[in-house]
Amino acid sequence: MLIFNLLIENSDYCLNNYLTTNNNPNLNSNMARAMFEYTKTILKKVSFDYVLFCRELKKAVKRLLPFEIEELKDYILSLSETNPELENSLIYLNE
Repeated sequence: MLIFNLLIENSDYCLNNYLTTNNNPNLNSNMARAMFEYTKTILKKVSFDYVLFCRELKKAVKRLLPFEIEELKDYILSLSETNPELENSLIYLNE
């Protein structure tokens, strides 16, 4: 009987864990948002080098959602106030 109870408890835990990670739309949107914030961090760190910035921007376009790319345009425009050459990189967002 003890083994049976442990199996039930373990399966309940696995089911709850599965439901909270795989079927939770909030978790998936949080992960997408985290990727967007990570992208902004990377772009800020490499903004000193235009070529490196463009390389990272191309990678970002592949992994971001369409509405995040629109937000990224605004972010790049704000970065281009201090680094005007970065404004030219916006062409990679329109591809």
